[in-house]
Amino acid sequence: QVQLVESGGGLVQAGGSLRLSCAASGRAISNYVLGWFRQAPGKEREFVATLWWSSSRLNYADSVKGRFTISKDNAKNTMYLQMNSLKPEDTAVYYCNARSIASNRIFWGQGTQVTVSS
Repeated sequence: QVQLVESGGGLVQAGGSLRLSCAASGRAISNYVLGWFRQAPGKEREFVATLWWSSSRLNYADSVKGRFTISKDNAKNTMYLQMNSLKPEDTAVYYCNARSIASNRIFWGQGTQVTVSS
């Protein structure tokens, strides 16, 4: 079992920045791939970025490349998503998830709202 708690969402103007946090607890997080997903009203949840905790391998959706950056703090078991040059179309609930490399079991956080005004 992995518990994930997101924080850092809020309201920001277009062009602004926010940093989201995802604090993980429970199982050894090095055995997981962590990811950020988002879901806008009326749309399906979509992939944003992933981080292989043990290797620090990264992957980003094309829509956020060059604007969003994943990082981690091993001591705090926390993953971050730095979001720069935000656009109104980035408005969504952002979710953190963790996928077990061994079993593919997935855990989700509760989500944090990001609203970008034009």
